[in-house]
Amino acid sequence: MQMLYLLLYPIPQHAMTRFRSLALFAATPLLAIASPSAKAQTTFTFADTSGDHLDVQLNGKALVRWQYAFDSSSPEKLHETYKPYLHFLDADGKDLITKGPGGEFPHHRGWFLGWSKITTPLGTVDRWHMKGGNIVQQKILSQSATKDSASFTVLLHWQGTTEAPILSEERTYTVRSAPAPAYALVEMKSELKALAGETKLDGDPEHAGLQFRPAAAIERSETSYVFPKAAADPKKDRDYAWVAQKMSVGGKKYTVAFLNHPDNPKDTPFSAYRDYGRFGGFFRTTIPADGTAVLRGEILIAEGALTPEAIQKTANAFTGKNDPTPEVTERPADKPAPKKEDKKPDPAAK
Repeated sequence: MQMLYLLLYPIPQHAMTRFRSLALFAATPLLAIASPSAKAQTTFTFADTSGDHLDVQLNGKALVRWQYAFDSSSPEKLHETYKPYLHFLDADGKDLITKGPGGEFPHHRGWFLGWSKITTPLGTVDRWHMKGGNIVQQKILSQSATKDSASFTVLLHWQGTTEAPILSEERTYTVRSAPAPAYALVEMKSELKALAGETKLDGDPEHAGLQFRPAAAIERSETSYVFPKAAADPKKDRDYAWVAQKMSVGGKKYTVAFLNHPDNPKDTPFSAYRDYGRFGGFFRTTIPADGTAVLRGEILIAEGALTPEAIQKTANAFTGKNDPTPEVTERPADKPAPKKEDKKPDPAAK
């Protein structure tokens, strides 16, 4: 009615300036509501490249990639696809920041699970280096996405000395909205069932467990690790609640935190000292015949720094605890041992 009144009756010139100011002030809240800078609604979706990989996208940008292809048509194709793993991408959803097939330690791929010594009544096999057998996805059991998270579950068969599986695994990945300043938060839950009698999952901290491997382009001299303990020694300590890695890939700096779950097997060492960035927990356990073992872990990634407070807060949300932020130790990655030079015989020597 006020606006109608103003339109019906002329406004004196001396009042026009004041009216314009009042009209602009009244419109300001509406402009703020419509502002493009307002927080956008997040949306998780899936994009499947049939027979090769499944992307989880956040607002149309790929965040993680489940690489599930299996192709035994040639030795080369088999080597590329003998086990599935999870890739992570950068915050722009363009470049992979985790390693795939090939290069140094070709069996190191993304966020992956394996043991170099899996022993059943049928014998012992190596499902870390993937010697003499494969881990093959059978199907995607379920997938769902909302504005806050995306989750999918796959059925995997771990082969023994033949193509017959010795382990059946249901693995679930849940991708959630990450707390700032992180951009990726992913939980993995693995349920491993023993199919060939009592099964022992073993190896050593360098060749077994749930481990994260950055891209081969990592700047090795810039790799360091943060531990939730004063005067930490990862080669002696056990059962860290979390471990973080600071790394540089493709000219960008990242912090990657591996969050351990209290229900995981105890007396677990964490391999977290290599300059090329492979790190994670060496979980050992024995599964009774037809029994099931459950493993859970979470990865939190930020471009730039993550404070111990931010990591501990996320770890508490994952574990249901309310632990305080601990003292921490940051250690540079171990320098590789110098390569031994080949000693050639001196032709002048007698």
